[in-house]
Amino acid sequence: MLSVEVSGLFGLVILVLDVMAIIKTVQSRASTSTKVLWVVAILLLPVLGLILWFLFGPRD
Repeated sequence: MLSVEVSGLFGLVILVLDVMAIIKTVQSRASTSTKVLWVVAILLLPVLGLILWFLFGPRD
């Protein structure tokens, strides 16, 4: 089974970026259901969710 361990400075950077992405998502003009889906994706898939949010997430 493939396991990815995120720790140390890299983990802290991902955490900060995830929090920023969640804040920007909640503040966006997107619908509530879209916001909820993005927040869940970011929380469940911290690295992949962040990348997808950066590429396809709601824009102001």
